[in-house]
Amino acid sequence: MTPGAETLGTLDVNGRAIAVRAIPGQRPGVVWLGGFKSDMAGSKAEALAHWATRRGQAFVRFDYSGHGESGGRFEDGTISAWLEDACAVFDRATEGPQILVGSSMGGWIALLLARALAQRASAQGAAPRIAGMVLIAPAPDFTETLMWARFAPEVQDQITATGRYARPSDYSAEPYVITRALIEDGRRHLLLGTPFAVGCPVRILQGARDTDVPWQHAMKLVSCLAEDDVVFSLVKDGDHRLSRPEDLDRLIATLEGLL
Repeated sequence: MTPGAETLGTLDVNGRAIAVRAIPGQRPGVVWLGGFKSDMAGSKAEALAHWATRRGQAFVRFDYSGHGESGGRFEDGTISAWLEDACAVFDRATEGPQILVGSSMGGWIALLLARALAQRASAQGAAPRIAGMVLIAPAPDFTETLMWARFAPEVQDQITATGRYARPSDYSAEPYVITRALIEDGRRHLLLGTPFAVGCPVRILQGARDTDVPWQHAMKLVSCLAEDDVVFSLVKDGDHRLSRPEDLDRLIATLEGLL
């Protein structure tokens, strides 16, 4: 595939208009999976797009439904819907082997996507296309362990009774609307607690000062990936975003190490 400029397109996923930006180039390609209420114009995704353009590396980024440039309402989203978005982008906007880069919730989506693709490849007798993963403050099971379990009883009661809770955000003037559907659907996709394998090298970058996804949460994931090649890197002064210049350099170096 000849390297070129980034293009913007839209995929229809069950009536949801999913915005996708793609840079053609050499493989393995890189797929960006963003976080909860983040978008593909964030600093890490932008840094990877500039890196991919300079290197001539294939790169795809997209917004989940209800996020960024994609259609739909954020509060209608669930882990199932966002995983479906990711599967559609992977199937229809990438070719050949790919490295998944998942940030926060994107780490959970990356793990679920890898599992779904491995099951499909096994059923079809084909080779899986995931060549590696870079997970930044990965947050598998966050709806249950980092949200529901932390909510005060009155908040849990409000979600159960009304179906929603407007949670204040440290990153936006607008609150995050947490719905009962999001919590209940998240329970269908829980990963932590039992061993599983993704079948590719996994690199985890985690900030020690991350208050949203504590480093202990990421370590639970490491213990579950006992069969895989996993390297866990703890950034002592790093926060949840890990988007300082030195953090972006570390992300790119980690990705290049897999390439």
